[in-house]
Amino acid sequence: MTDPAAAAGLQIRPVSGKADRKAFIELAYRLNAADPQWIPPLKDEVRALITPGRNPWFEHAEAGFFLAERDGRVVGRISAQVDQLVLEHMAPGLGQWGMLEAEDEAVARALLAAAEDWLRGKGMTRSMGPFSLGIWDEPGLLIKGHDHAPMVMMGHNSAEYEGWVERAGYSKAKDLLTYDLDVTREFPPIVQRIVASGEKNPRIRIRKVDPSRFAEEAQIILAILNDAWSDNWGFIPLTPSEIAYAGKKLKPIVLDEIIRVAELDGEPVAFMLTLPDINPLIRDLGGALFPFGWAKLLWRLRRRRFDHGRVALMGVVKRLQASRLASQLAFMMIEYIRRGGTSAYGMKRGEVGWILEDNQGMVSIADAIDSKVNRVYRIYDKAI
Repeated sequence: MTDPAAAAGLQIRPVSGKADRKAFIELAYRLNAADPQWIPPLKDEVRALITPGRNPWFEHAEAGFFLAERDGRVVGRISAQVDQLVLEHMAPGLGQWGMLEAEDEAVARALLAAAEDWLRGKGMTRSMGPFSLGIWDEPGLLIKGHDHAPMVMMGHNSAEYEGWVERAGYSKAKDLLTYDLDVTREFPPIVQRIVASGEKNPRIRIRKVDPSRFAEEAQIILAILNDAWSDNWGFIPLTPSEIAYAGKKLKPIVLDEIIRVAELDGEPVAFMLTLPDINPLIRDLGGALFPFGWAKLLWRLRRRRFDHGRVALMGVVKRLQASRLASQLAFMMIEYIRRGGTSAYGMKRGEVGWILEDNQGMVSIADAIDSKVNRVYRIYDKAI
């Protein structure tokens, strides 16, 4: 069989040492510089993501990182990963890939082949992606919505990648949807009536999170998440160290007006976590916090004005999911967040997602509040 790298005049090699790691990170900034919708991520965040000892994902997973070179110049990158929790909760023999960046299709095909070879060497029989690095980071390849910038913690890629990946033998495994809505408008009357009914129910309490008990509140939210999502496709439980890591990372952008916990008879049974969209605040930093980026970002965050917010996570404990109460709690939380986001932070638009395309409960809620699909991310699968 012809080696796709050799046929394209490429050398594919593993990342080794600081210079390679820097090249792996920097490539995305060069290849996407001309895309007005691409938001340069903070480089220290990317570095932490791919560094064992900083990212607790590596406590249950391993990854190979690869560079593609042509005539001594870096022209592509990819990751390949084996996660023990994926093998346990999704399927045995399921490896993954992600973080793909490539100058052209030949580079992409050679990188995918290299990732597949690495996965086969680890005993994997299927290759699924993209995941950067896990489903809780940036899952899926953007296939719809290239004409507008992503919100916080969502990915963006060239529209060409869809064809490149599919011609490499990959087919759709699942689509992830995001929904856009105008939060300055009140929700439809039926939703308002459901919210009003819930407000009259003495068993229900919708509360803000308490910043002074941040660690405890994070544990409550993520315990609900692990229970609520446990039957969902692609679910991988967050470990205690990942919960602590996520809490520390998100703490600067956790705003109490746009996070809600629902209690039933005093017991936390649901939550909705909305993040302010900080992407417009970091767009002009070029990924660098130093020497002046950190001061700019800190000043902008302190202004506490955000045009957009994203409902990044939501969950209702499993024992309530088949009941009408589940949707009522969801409508109440999103309405309270809409009120808080517009009045306290000046928010104008919201985004809900990602949502699995076949999660009928969440799709129905998104439809009921008159939100519309604005982006689609696709996860691909291939037997290797």
